[in-house]
Amino acid sequence: MFAKDIGIDLGTANVLIHVKGKGIVLNEPSVVALDKKTNKVLAVGEEARRMVGRTPGNIVAIRPLKDGVIADFDVTEAMLRHFINKLNVKGFLSKPRILICCPTNITGVEQKAIKEAAEKSGGKKVYLEEEPKVAAIGAGMDIFQPSGNMVVDIGGGTTDIAVLSMGDIVESASIKMAGDKFDHEILNYIKKEYKLLIGERTAEDIKVNIGTVFPNSRNEEMDIRGRDMVSGLPRTITVNSEEIQGALRDSVYVIVQAAKNVLEKTPPELSADIIDRGVIITGGGALLHGMDQLLAEELKVPVLVAENPMDCVAIGTGIMLENIDRIDRRKII
Repeated sequence: MFAKDIGIDLGTANVLIHVKGKGIVLNEPSVVALDKKTNKVLAVGEEARRMVGRTPGNIVAIRPLKDGVIADFDVTEAMLRHFINKLNVKGFLSKPRILICCPTNITGVEQKAIKEAAEKSGGKKVYLEEEPKVAAIGAGMDIFQPSGNMVVDIGGGTTDIAVLSMGDIVESASIKMAGDKFDHEILNYIKKEYKLLIGERTAEDIKVNIGTVFPNSRNEEMDIRGRDMVSGLPRTITVNSEEIQGALRDSVYVIVQAAKNVLEKTPPELSADIIDRGVIITGGGALLHGMDQLLAEELKVPVLVAENPMDCVAIGTGIMLENIDRIDRRKII
């Protein structure tokens, strides 16, 4: 019984695991619930996410990844071990090879931390690949031709923007502005405007259900509940799409500006290809209402949302696993 190779999209918000020959077999939130007194892991993934903001003092729900990199090494290792054991991919005498995706601009120390966490959780050999490259492959782009492809991968902790050609990154940028920051902007807006405290999960619900980033493109309302900062009692208010668009405006323009900067540095021949082919957006942020319209208007090029934006990186790891023996040996850090 041989171990199966696995690809991991180790995201700030979600962990997706692709097992060679089986496809995506796991998609769970990157959350771990710990008992502070004993340091024992109580729950991982979806079960732990349900505890966020709803636990007694001795139990904490931790997100061990922040801005696309490991913030808490031990908890990340425990989370990975839990997921890998759950999948039962280890062989009788062998361990799986693991391909993990990371943001483009992480340091050598951060790369080493990711690699070590994967090895300790049961990997034999660990390969690291840059996220936008894997996302582009998962979105169906043929990046191995001598023509320009541009991908904007908006995740939970980071947004990775890259122009690819001949199977590698020509120009790229990675910024710590993504889904989590959008949630915080909404949370702060409600706090400032209505003197109402809401949790991160409520902020995320608002973003998904009525949020938009393109002016006048959505007109919906939603009732939200929280704690009144003045009286300390629960209170319900109604917010609309236009307010959320205003709350997210500055954050979204940071992504737009980063995309413009990457395009400005791109060689002219590749820029011409991008005008023909357009820009593909992937990641959870691609599902944010109006994101494609806004980028198309600002960048003056066609912008398309990938077919399964949330799964692109995991699908890409699957395609790369098929060719893992041919992966450049330099990738083994």
